[in-house]
Amino acid sequence: MEATRESMAALLDAGLFGSAQTLGCFLVSSAGVSSNEAGMSMKVESLVLHGDALYGEREFRRALSAYKQAMLCSRSIPKQAASNTRSSVSTTGRSPSPNSSNLLSFNENEVKFKIALCHSALCEHREALIECPYVFEAITALAEMGLSSKEFSLLFSQVPNRGKPPASGDSADAQRWWNRYVEAQCCIGTHDYRGGLDIYLELTQRFPNNVHILLEIAKVEAIIGRYDEAIMNFEKARLIDPNIMTYMDEYAIILKTKSDYTKLNKLVHDMLQIDPARPETCVALAAMWQRKDEKKALTYAEKSLRVDDRHITGYIMKGNLHLSLNRPDLAVTDFRGAQEVRPDLRSYQGLVRAYLALSKCKEALYTAREAMKVMHQSAKALKLVGDVHAISSSGREKARKFYEAAIRLEPGFLGAALALADLHGVDPDAPEEDEENEADDIDADQDDAELL
Repeated sequence: MEATRESMAALLDAGLFGSAQTLGCFLVSSAGVSSNEAGMSMKVESLVLHGDALYGEREFRRALSAYKQAMLCSRSIPKQAASNTRSSVSTTGRSPSPNSSNLLSFNENEVKFKIALCHSALCEHREALIECPYVFEAITALAEMGLSSKEFSLLFSQVPNRGKPPASGDSADAQRWWNRYVEAQCCIGTHDYRGGLDIYLELTQRFPNNVHILLEIAKVEAIIGRYDEAIMNFEKARLIDPNIMTYMDEYAIILKTKSDYTKLNKLVHDMLQIDPARPETCVALAAMWQRKDEKKALTYAEKSLRVDDRHITGYIMKGNLHLSLNRPDLAVTDFRGAQEVRPDLRSYQGLVRAYLALSKCKEALYTAREAMKVMHQSAKALKLVGDVHAISSSGREKARKFYEAAIRLEPGFLGAALALADLHGVDPDAPEEDEENEADDIDADQDDAELL
């Protein structure tokens, strides 16, 4: 079956995963495979190839089964014999086909990594990290689910020694920065943006030109409204890697907010040259067109979500465009869509704006309070509650308390200071809260006091 395996490898290289998967069914079910060492090695290779084909077809559960069968079969091969000709599995996941005189080349760690990728694709993030602690997507997902750094340490303790981050000698430094990176992810996952930002900035001392860290810093700065700092870090990342696309839509939105259309047009031009089909490019185009043609901008925002229906920035952009087009009802759906993927400050702010535009003060207040509870370290979340209270004359004293609390948490917070000043010049004829909302506020006053 050697020629068949070579043909299957060629199909995988060509991206013909369906054909490769069908051919793999013949390979793994062949009755002609002997039980000697060479025969078992060929069976292991066939199972790995079949797993690669299934993974390419996005049949992750079946791929996981194939890889695990390969691992099980490999253990029946004497280690000394199997290691005689072992070489690393290629980056596409396939080992070189054996010739008549050689055994299968099989790298156990490579297959474990593939198992981790399958678990990650199936959102089985704990299992993914047990196989390979460097699956960054799993770390981010578990951090967003609220896993603490201590729980991560416990999880990593279950990793086999060969897969653990190194922790001795020169590699002790690697263990330290890895732990700090995980702590930063835990902070961001629980909306402690300042805590995460501090750790990221610390890591830049060790890795000053790390594009990934620079982009993570810029993204957090964008979320919390530190636009000048975010622009600086986005530009630094682009100087290091001009072809980077990750978070470039976030950068485009900031440039639009700052009315820097020269840089925005240049950025969009570059993104179109790199990859016009990326969701980031679509959102950047929406930001560019928003000033001239909001409906055209909306089509680009919608396109970004057709490309990737979990692209948060697409939902945020779409929601803001619907607010500009006086469709707050649709904006609510957009911001809720962003929250279903991952809540952040911007989706809460958008929801509050949309509910207030719909005169749904009760829903706006509930949303603002929810933001304050999940982002208790955020001065902007405190201000959001104050903004809702400030709508009615009876809520101004409450608004003042929230604005003052925001300034205590973040001294120099201009937005809260301006809002506080505005309270002294409000319309005396501003509407009172209706009885139902007032009753709800009485019930919730104790919660507000605890959070303040």
